[in-house]
Amino acid sequence: MVSQTLRIKVIPGARKDGIERYGDLLKIKVRTAPEKGRANTAVEALLAGFFGIPASRVSVITGHTSPLKTVQIEQLSAGQLAAKINALPA
Repeated sequence: MVSQTLRIKVIPGARKDGIERYGDLLKIKVRTAPEKGRANTAVEALLAGFFGIPASRVSVITGHTSPLKTVQIEQLSAGQLAAKINALPA
């Protein structure tokens, strides 16, 4: 199975959900508060929707209590991942 990792910065408790470029990271904004892992779950769901894969294929693997996290994304090649990220406005 193809698996990629991605570094992200998470902003919990945002006004609206969103994904944008942030230097060499992605900035992920979620409305969910960072309580009992709920923001991490919201991040996984948001990224899954963005990449068009099931939420079970996205998981936070480091930084569970930090704004800087690493997520693992299954079912996408490096090229597919890069193409989706490059489609975001700079």
